[in-house]
Amino acid sequence: MPEKVLGGRYQVQDRIGTGGMATVFRGLDEVLGRTVAIKTMLPQYATDPSFAARFKQEAQAAAALQSPYIVSVYDWGKDGDTYYIIMEYLRGTDLKSGIRKHGALDCKKVAQIGSQIAQALSVAHKHDIIHRDIKPQNIMVQPDGNIKVMDFGIARAKNSHLTTDNSVLGTAHYVSPEQTQGKELGPTTDIYSLGIVMYEASTGRVPFEGDDAISVALKQVNEQPVPPSQLNPAIDPQIESIILKCMQKNPADRFQTADELYRVLRDYLAGRVQAVNSATAMLPVQSTNVIEDPRRGMGGTASIPRVNQQHYRTKSATDEAEENEKKGKGKHRTGLVIGIIAAIAAVAALAYFVIVVLGQGTATYAVPNYLGLTEDEAVAQINATGSHFKLDEVTYQYSDSVDEGVVMDQSPNANRQVTEGTTVTLVVSKGKEPAATVTVPDLQNMTPSEAVAALTKVGLNGQAGDSVYSADVDNGKVAEQSPAANSTAKAGDTVTYSLSKGPEMVTVPSDLVGNSQSYVTGQLTDAGLTYTVSKQSSSTYDEGDVISVSPSSGSSVEKGSSVTVTVSTGPATEKVPSVIGSTESSARSQLSDFTVKVQYQSSSSYASGTVIDQSPSGGTSATYGSTVVLTVSSGSAEKTDSSTSSSKTTG
Repeated sequence: MPEKVLGGRYQVQDRIGTGGMATVFRGLDEVLGRTVAIKTMLPQYATDPSFAARFKQEAQAAAALQSPYIVSVYDWGKDGDTYYIIMEYLRGTDLKSGIRKHGALDCKKVAQIGSQIAQALSVAHKHDIIHRDIKPQNIMVQPDGNIKVMDFGIARAKNSHLTTDNSVLGTAHYVSPEQTQGKELGPTTDIYSLGIVMYEASTGRVPFEGDDAISVALKQVNEQPVPPSQLNPAIDPQIESIILKCMQKNPADRFQTADELYRVLRDYLAGRVQAVNSATAMLPVQSTNVIEDPRRGMGGTASIPRVNQQHYRTKSATDEAEENEKKGKGKHRTGLVIGIIAAIAAVAALAYFVIVVLGQGTATYAVPNYLGLTEDEAVAQINATGSHFKLDEVTYQYSDSVDEGVVMDQSPNANRQVTEGTTVTLVVSKGKEPAATVTVPDLQNMTPSEAVAALTKVGLNGQAGDSVYSADVDNGKVAEQSPAANSTAKAGDTVTYSLSKGPEMVTVPSDLVGNSQSYVTGQLTDAGLTYTVSKQSSSTYDEGDVISVSPSSGSSVEKGSSVTVTVSTGPATEKVPSVIGSTESSARSQLSDFTVKVQYQSSSSYASGTVIDQSPSGGTSATYGSTVVLTVSSGSAEKTDSSTSSSKTTG
């Protein structure tokens, strides 16, 4: 079955439980991508129309029950020969296992669990569905402490025609007296069973024990429970009175609806003592007929009274006989006949319960010890020819001490004397529980205590590593972590975090100015600095040499900071203006960025004082401040004269 896909979308994964009618697997809804529980009918029942109809009825009934305290049913169907129900996958442990592990629970916790179960039952009862198998094994306690009621598999709607008799189903430790006697069942039968669940949660034990299911069932009818406070003195009187009212033998004396019980439990949790006392007022003492074990024959009519809040009084058969004698022989005979008839009817119903549900026979057998066997070995022994027992269900739990696949618990316990056909429940180890997958939180900018708290919240451990420099995180806060934020890890893993020492400081190297650009940038890189380069002409530094750096050499800066490096492009040049035809004074003005040398020459073409030639010629590039030689007309030849300006002249 594992790895099979049902209905084209539900991938079957590992098995998590086996019952008398079905096996439950963990699975994956491939359409919605969520984990689900998949209940599949055992193959031997799939071809039986009555079982198939009941399986379908279970799915439809449970799917109609919408409550935060009832396991949700998402879908159901048939794939080939396999009938399946898709349910909510629950994480946690069943209440029975919790009580076995921790013992009696706190009164407030008992009331909280009871109120949530009552709310679940209220939803079911309003749909005319009676659970009929309320027991701690069917109550799943989730990691957040809330509960989910499971397994409406034996629940039967009032208008169902699939069962025409009143066959008693369920577990003997939790069944109501009327369920044991095969009477018509109503909502109060679930309330009685819930009372026993709260009794066990409060005391750590069930109210009625016996060597076999028959003797326990008889005690449900005949005996009053020991008050819970006698087993656990810490129990509050109010919660005790609520429990005992739920467990009244006469259904009419119990809380009549799950809503009524929920309200009383809510009053208890809110501290409204008077409201609880009013709801659990003293009940009148009234005897009930005793039914003896049908394996020993029909007994007398000695009676046991109903609960008078926390006080109990038993009337003996002798007392009753004396009273009857005083009332006269006629009345005695009438009462005796009525009593015998009532006893016969009750015994007949109980016998039906014994035959149909618990099995016949008076012989008892010691339950073998299945602990330490593999699942296959234990199941083979139970199902072997000549075995006196039947397999009820196999459940699976994680264990740190028992190997996977080995039986770690059983019910009934080994060596207990039970009757032929008693069902056995096995608990098989799934091995050590795998750590849950969690998301690593982002610790950046947290203090050490904040980081540890954030890790602890998701089940991770924290460990401080070496401190690191960080320009982005304040000194003393988390700057780095491994594994990284938002990655996945297993619960219990260790996350290493490093605290910031603040930004790392470095010194700008010295002797940079006047060196080549490549030398300077190499020095900056080695120091852990970045740089930007700008260009500037210079008549002082050769082209390619560094004119300046900013910040300057010797400055203390954050590592990784940027330094501006100014590099010489050599002396600046510009175009020489063309001044031929201009007057000398105008030419000098236009050549103000250069040194001007003037020489005179006679010319018949240019008026005196006019520039007739220049060197370098106009439009050519020359270094800023370099010399431009102008030739200026001195007029005609007869007026030749030579002189220079006061500016620099050549040879």
